[in-house]
Amino acid sequence: MAAKKKTYLVLADKIIECYLGGNLKPGERLPSERELAGQFNVSRTTIREALRTMELNGLIDIRQGGGSYVKVSDFQSRKEEIITAVKAENPLVYEMLELRRALEVESAFLAAKRANPADLEKLRTALNNMALAKQNPELGLKADLDFHIGISEATHNSIFIELIHTLRGHMEHTIKTTQNHRFKDPSRYEDTIEEHKEIYMAIASGNGDRAKELMEGHVTKIREELVVSMVFGLGKEI
Repeated sequence: MAAKKKTYLVLADKIIECYLGGNLKPGERLPSERELAGQFNVSRTTIREALRTMELNGLIDIRQGGGSYVKVSDFQSRKEEIITAVKAENPLVYEMLELRRALEVESAFLAAKRANPADLEKLRTALNNMALAKQNPELGLKADLDFHIGISEATHNSIFIELIHTLRGHMEHTIKTTQNHRFKDPSRYEDTIEEHKEIYMAIASGNGDRAKELMEGHVTKIREELVVSMVFGLGKEI
């Protein structure tokens, strides 16, 4: 098992995801250390370590007494380079994430409209297995795969179902790769389960728009996290 990632590096990932992925433009100021410490429930010392790491990676400028600012142009231009590196490192993974975003977002919407009790039971079983599999990566992988395939089956669209089963091997590889990245931080396991639970609840309640929104957010977040991992030079470990 990989060593637990240091707290300030995990925090740096979260700050990048929250603020540098598009919420702030180059040249704009990050929240103060005090605000960030309150938001992420960590000490200001940890915040300083995370910001220093981001500065060393060329993502922000820290001005003495003046706060931290998104570095002009560097992050966005570097982000494109990093995305290119991710594609080169794991081309099928990145392409599958693009395809999953298109296929699974619509599947979640249709599943919310068409899922029957048997479909929902399959999804609940997959969720339960995910919860039981924290120390069993093989079971966790199968449960995650079963959940996503179960959503496509709940669309009752024969083409969607045939397509997802044809792509099963690629789906499994993509989920395994992204799990290997995500679960370097053990706390992300619970986050992942919660994301899946929210998608399930939207489908079970028949809220197609919410299910669609949550699935798009889920797949997009996975892709963004792969980019973040490359920012800190962890891509080779994926």
